Amino acid sequence: MMTDKHVHILQVAEALFADKGFDGTSVRDIAGQAGVNLAMISYYFGSKEKLMAALVEYRSNYTRGLLEELNKDESLTPWDKIDRLIDLYVDKILNNYKFHCIMTTHLPTIQSGDIKAMITDIKAKNYEEVKKIIQEGQKKKVFRKVDIELSVGSVMGTITHTTLSKSLYCRLLNIDCNDDELYRKKMIPKIKTHLKQLLRAHLDIKNQE
Repeated sequence: MMTDKHVHILQVAEALFADKGFDGTSVRDIAGQAGVNLAMISYYFGSKEKLMAALVEYRSNYTRGLLEELNKDESLTPWDKIDRLIDLYVDKILNNYKFHCIMTTHLPTIQSGDIKAMITDIKAKNYEEVKKIIQEGQKKKVFRKVDIELSVGSVMGTITHTTLSKSLYCRLLNIDCNDDELYRKKMIPKIKTHLKQLLRAHLDIKNQE
C-alpha cells in the first residue's frame, strides 16, 4: 500500500529525474532532497530502477483506471468520449510536466531494458483502451475508418510538441515562461479546442471517402 512517505519520495525522484535524467540522479540525491536516509529508500523500493518503476506505475495506473471507466460509461456518446479523452490527456500532461519530460526526453537515455519494457507495456495497455473508444464509434457508424495507431500518435504528438516547446509558445503568445500557471491557463484550453476540432474533422463518418 502506498503511504504518504512513499508518495513524497516518488515526487522528489520525479523532479530530479526530470531535471538531471535517470542516470544523472543518484539514490543519495533523492534521499537528500526527500529528507530521508538511504536505508529507507532501499527498504521501500529496493533500487533506483525499482523506484523508477514504482513512479511510472503510480502515474500511469490512475490514467488507465479513468480510461477503463470511460469505456464502460454507456451514457456517453462516442463524441462525448473523444472529448473527455482529450481533456484527460491534455490535463494530465500539462499538469504533470516533469513526468512527461521523463517519459519523452529522458526515457531514451535509460539503460535498463526492464524499465523500457515496462513503460512500453503500460503505454500499450492504455492505447488499447483508447482504441476501444474509436472502435465503438466506428461500430455505431459515427466514426469513419482511420489508422487508429497513427491517429492516437497525432494527438499525443501534438500535446508533446506543445509541451516540450514551451519557450516557443511563450514567445508566440507573449507569456512569461516563468509563470507556469499562466502558461497552463492559456495553453490547456487552446490545445483542447484544437484537438477536438481536429478529431471531429478526422473521425466524422460524413468525411468518409
